[in-house]
Amino acid sequence: MVLSIVLFLVLYMSYQMEAQQLKVGFYGNTCRVAESIVKEEVQKAFAKDEGIAPGLGCDASVLIDSTPNNAAEKDGPPNGFTLRGLEVIDNAKARLEAECRGVVSCADILAFAARDAVVITRGFGWDVPAGRRDGRVSHAEDTVDIPAPFFDLDQVTRAFTKKGLTQEDMVTLSGAHTIGRAHCSSFSNRLYNFSPKDTQDPSLSFLYAEQLKQQCPRGTQGSIDPDLVVSMNFSPDLMDHSYYADVLANRGLFTSDQALTTSSATAEQARLYALNGLIWQSDFAQAMVKLSQIEVLTGTAGEIRANCRVVNA
Repeated sequence: MVLSIVLFLVLYMSYQMEAQQLKVGFYGNTCRVAESIVKEEVQKAFAKDEGIAPGLGCDASVLIDSTPNNAAEKDGPPNGFTLRGLEVIDNAKARLEAECRGVVSCADILAFAARDAVVITRGFGWDVPAGRRDGRVSHAEDTVDIPAPFFDLDQVTRAFTKKGLTQEDMVTLSGAHTIGRAHCSSFSNRLYNFSPKDTQDPSLSFLYAEQLKQQCPRGTQGSIDPDLVVSMNFSPDLMDHSYYADVLANRGLFTSDQALTTSSATAEQARLYALNGLIWQSDFAQAMVKLSQIEVLTGTAGEIRANCRVVNA
């Protein structure tokens, strides 16, 4: 699932500080190689597995491992079975600690990696304001703020506005679902058990539903293999605007995707993006900058983790 962003691509942070303390080129005097090292690690990982890109882009608190006394965010729903690519962050952090010990935060590494993952899949890049610090708290229950694939338009809009983002930002950032793959279990209710009235979601294209049933068949007991995945669309490794054409043709994979057609405002924005991918790419880059400056730790708050998986002693 891509919105592990969120959404994909969504950079959920733990506390609110002043985003003005973030700035482009933050490591210019303290670790000039910071962004280039992260970019190299993303490129190496992508060369091995093109599906790695959608998994990059979330708050550094999700990197912390669970302990016997605490279930961390990475083990909360849906992260427990959707997060990928964390080894990319580990590798970048190890190199940066060797070059600039105790300087570059895991949160900034993730922000750089999210940008680099978009660029490597042929999306627009952007300058990343940096200076984030790492939180020391990670609880599985905190993942309840991540928009669920079964959300309707009001629910997914509220999830974004709760973080200071507009409905327009939500429509723009939802386009991240043009890349990546999703577990069948995240949308199977639309195919087999939608409502007492309709076995299949009537807002889903019949031909698309038949295709998905072939890819996500039910077993003898009516269950679906939890390991089965499908592509988000026909170009799962390309950051393009085809997502919006799919939604308008009733081929949105998640309920939350198809929900964009349920209001005139969101449908009109989707139509604009379907017609002009350059507008969407530009808006997406701007939305990601806005997103990356919400509720971050800066200044003397938090810490610079030595190991992204463990808080400092």
